[in-house]
Amino acid sequence: MAKPAKGLKTLIRLSKFNVDEKRRVLTQLQAREEHVIEEIRKGEEQLRREQQLAAEDSTGVGFAYGAYHQAWMKKRDLMHQALAAVRAEIEKAREELAEAFRELKTYEVTQANREKREREEADRKEQIFLDEVGLTMHRRKGEADAQADTEEFGGE
Repeated sequence: MAKPAKGLKTLIRLSKFNVDEKRRVLTQLQAREEHVIEEIRKGEEQLRREQQLAAEDSTGVGFAYGAYHQAWMKKRDLMHQALAAVRAEIEKAREELAEAFRELKTYEVTQANREKREREEADRKEQIFLDEVGLTMHRRKGEADAQADTEEFGGE
């Protein structure tokens, strides 16, 4: 029975490694999501500053703002697409992590049940042994008492 337990412990260790790896991937994806969100926020702030500068410009150079605005809108659309893609990857990574965690828990519960059965079997064998010791002692005491009675009553 040691072989299956050893194999199960190996599976648990590999499964824990797999869960940790899935967590790392998820963390990296979440960091990428935060980075894209921050880039969009910075771009929006820059757009507002450019709008303000164009509105305050009395020399007429503000006409370049239109090109900047169009370029930013294209870039923002691409960033939102990237954000949607990252979020889809995050959702997939969460599902994979949940599946890996379920697998790990299955192995751990199986191992715990196996250890419980082994403990119960050891306890059962110990109880049988103790019962035999008790019966033997009782039998010997009974035999000794009977012999003492025989000697006591037989000697008269």
